[in-house]
Amino acid sequence: MNTHHWPVYGHDWAVDHLRRALANGRVRHAYLIVGTESIGKETFARAFAMTLNCTEADETARPCGRCSACKRIASGSHPDILYSENDPATGVLKTEEVRAMMGRIALKPYEARYRIAIFRDFDHARGNAQDALLKTLEEPPPQAVLLLLAPAPETLLPTITSRSQVIALRPLATEAVREALIQHKGAAPDQADLLARLCGGRMGWAIRALQDPAILDQRAQALDLLEDALHRNRAGRFEIADGLSRDKLALTPLLELWQTYWRDVLLLAQGAAAPPANLDRLDALKRLANSMTPDEALSSLKATRRTLDDLTKNLNLRLALEVLFLDYPGLSGDV
Repeated sequence: MNTHHWPVYGHDWAVDHLRRALANGRVRHAYLIVGTESIGKETFARAFAMTLNCTEADETARPCGRCSACKRIASGSHPDILYSENDPATGVLKTEEVRAMMGRIALKPYEARYRIAIFRDFDHARGNAQDALLKTLEEPPPQAVLLLLAPAPETLLPTITSRSQVIALRPLATEAVREALIQHKGAAPDQADLLARLCGGRMGWAIRALQDPAILDQRAQALDLLEDALHRNRAGRFEIADGLSRDKLALTPLLELWQTYWRDVLLLAQGAAAPPANLDRLDALKRLANSMTPDEALSSLKATRRTLDDLTKNLNLRLALEVLFLDYPGLSGDV
C-alpha cells in the first residue's frame, strides 16, 4: 500500500525523499533515476515533473492530478516537458539529439515553473553524446531540471553520475504488485498472483502483461529458446546467437528475462527457501539446478549480466552472444 499520493506504484522511500527535498526548497538540476527495465523509471520521472509544476496552492497536495499542468504532463503534451528520442533503427541516443535537447532546455519555460528534459534510456548514449550534456550539468539554466533514466549508474560516465542526484528504484514486493493489479487494474486474483510472481518486482511489465496477453506468449518463447540452447551443441548455440544478433533492440528485454531465470537456478542450487520468480518453469529450473553447482549457476548469471551491460557498447553482437553461450553449462566434451 502506498504511503503517498504520487501516481506511481510503490517506491515510497524515493517519493518521500523527494517530497522532503521539495518541502525544504532543495531542487537539484539533475537527477539520475536508475532501476531495471520496466520497474517504473519513466512513470516516476513523469510524476516528479507533475509535482514540480503542479499549480495546486497547497504544496503538500502536489501533484494534484487535476490541474491543467498535471493532466498535460500525464498525457505527454505539456510544452515544458521534453522527451529525448533514440534512433529508431539502432536504439542509440545520438549526440545530435542530446545537443538539440540542451538547446531547448536552455529556453525559459513557456508557462511552468520548470522546463524539464526527460532522457529515456540514457545508457544508450555513447561517450560523445553523454559528454554533450556536461556543459549544461556544470552551468544549468536556473529553471531547468534534467531527469536521466538508466538501468544503473555504472552504465554512465562518472562525470555524469557525480553531477546528478541518484534515485535508485528497487523491485516491488510480490504482494505489493498483486494488490496494485487487483485494486487499480481490475485483475482477477489468480491472474494478479501469477503476474506478480513473474514480473520480478517490475510493475510496468506486470501492467503490460495484464493488458496484452501476447507478452506472456513472448516470454514463454524467450524461455523456450534459452532452454533449447542449453540442450544444443556449440554449432547449435552459435546458430541461435546469429539469429538473436540481428535484432539488437530485442536483446535487452530478452537478457533481462534470462537473468531472472539464472537467478532462480542459483537460488534453487543453493537450497534457498525463496520461491522462484519464474514459478511456471519450476520443473525445468529444478532439473537444471540439480545438474550444476551453485558456482556454475552464478557464473551463468554473471555472464548474462555482463552481456546485458555490454549492449550499450559498440560491439560485435554475434560474437558477444557466442561468448555468452560458451559460458553457459552443458558443453563439456563438445567440439
